[in-house]
Amino acid sequence: MKNKKRRSRTLIYIVLTVLAIIWILPIIWIVLTSFRAEGGMFVDYFIPHHFTLDNYKTLFTNSTYPFGRWFMNTLVVAVVSAVLSTFITVVMAYSLSRLKFHWRGRFLQIALILNMFPGFMSMIAIYYILKAIGLTQSLLALILVYVAGAALGFYVQKGFFDTIPISLDESAMLDGATKWDIFRTITLPLSKPIIVYTTLMAFTGPWMDFIFARVIMGDNIQNYTVAIGLYTMMTRESANSLFMAFAAGSVLIAVPITILFIVLQRFFVEGVTSGAVKG
Repeated sequence: MKNKKRRSRTLIYIVLTVLAIIWILPIIWIVLTSFRAEGGMFVDYFIPHHFTLDNYKTLFTNSTYPFGRWFMNTLVVAVVSAVLSTFITVVMAYSLSRLKFHWRGRFLQIALILNMFPGFMSMIAIYYILKAIGLTQSLLALILVYVAGAALGFYVQKGFFDTIPISLDESAMLDGATKWDIFRTITLPLSKPIIVYTTLMAFTGPWMDFIFARVIMGDNIQNYTVAIGLYTMMTRESANSLFMAFAAGSVLIAVPITILFIVLQRFFVEGVTSGAVKG
């Protein structure tokens, strides 16, 4: 029996190792390509013959493709959207977890149904609404789009709040605390994992989004985000000469997300698992 378990465990480790190699090889390749000094888009070798930092310099010195401005645009939109979305989502989830009101169950059902439809289905309607109020091709429009649908993502957060004993709220009320005091001094300190999870999801969405940003920004290249900007670099004329710079940009935009997940990994996992306990 022990030998059988050992063989099964060895097989599992082999499969996981192979999957890990398959997963990490493209990442290693794009990092190495960002430092490649020779060739163009297509080469028949994996490790570059010569290394250089010129590809990274090109990103910030090319006036046709202002990567530095795109990076800052994306950072501003992602940070503002993350802060506002986190506040809206957490408040919404807490209200539905703790407050009992008429039609609460129906509202949860409607929100669940609406979440089944992908956001891009409303893309054209949103564009014309923004165009009617004169907000297209602006960073404010992107922030409004990302924040507007934040409240519908409350299910995981509500599940987390449901795991916090309501007896804590009742004890605080007996001591004269208001619902705001309970939320601020009891619930929020206990909810760090789910707040971190919500913030990370709200940050990564705008950081990686392409569809909405592409539709809203149109041809305003100065207000592009990094997703649209890097896409525009891969034209028929410039794809071969700028491919290594494109790879360098791909590495740079992955850095903030990677650091955030490494630093906040523990809270992220706790938020996901705790929020899934109770719906």
